Amino acid sequence: MAAFSFTVPFTRVAVEGLDPLFIGSGRAVIAAGLAAAALALTRQGLPRPRTWARLALVAGGVVVGFPLLTSYALTAVPAGHGAVVIALLPAATATAAVLRTGERPPLAFWLVTGLGSLAALGFAFLQSGGIGHLHSADLLLLGAVACAAVGYAEGGLLAREVGSWQTIAWALVLAAPLMLALAAVSAAAQPPQATPVQWAAFGYLAVVSMFLGFFAWYRGLAVGPIAQVSQVQLLQPVMSICWAALLLGEALTWSTALGGLAVIACAGAAVRVRLNSPAS
Repeated sequence: MAAFSFTVPFTRVAVEGLDPLFIGSGRAVIAAGLAAAALALTRQGLPRPRTWARLALVAGGVVVGFPLLTSYALTAVPAGHGAVVIALLPAATATAAVLRTGERPPLAFWLVTGLGSLAALGFAFLQSGGIGHLHSADLLLLGAVACAAVGYAEGGLLAREVGSWQTIAWALVLAAPLMLALAAVSAAAQPPQATPVQWAAFGYLAVVSMFLGFFAWYRGLAVGPIAQVSQVQLLQPVMSICWAALLLGEALTWSTALGGLAVIACAGAAVRVRLNSPAS
């Protein structure tokens, strides 16, 4: 989570100079190159044919969906705002794990999860000017949460079979042709030009957020249970908001602090309810 906590602030830095499409796709292309080298050097065998569909689900969630959606969203909203909405991710990951494994958690789980979703939406509405004025960036952030939750849950299960770093590596390789094409389209339409700081932020997103950070994350999810490990995600929005204030100079408003605490509290309660409920 320490590695991932810089993702939102550094994406905000990168989009100040680079096209969102280039950021979302280009970081995946670089990470795919690292992944291919790692797979080749360690002589990893190809996954089983039936595994590719599950890898595609992981790739769609964490390689394609989350990076692209957050890159576009953070062109319009501050990093602290994005971190609050993304704070729904622990509850969303637990929900995805529930649906994936066929568990039947108690009603309290769904009530608390719904309350957390309402808290995130309420924050987004207030920041956008009131009910009926939800910013399009918030819809992108909510979509990013859904994508990441599916990618995390499926990736955590798959990591138990093919390995933690191998899961993200194969997902990156699988998505590489699409992401390379998108990066080429973006570069052709708008040649990338940025400051050294913006390129450094982009480099972090490519090497750490898109690749190295998943080594520890999928390993933790593989050891699991996924819902229990997902509690660690509760630290991410807090750290992201702090980094946004310290590194970007964003004001830490009362609405951001209260909104973040409300969403985090509901997400934590949802995860705990699921953990304390008997499996059915």
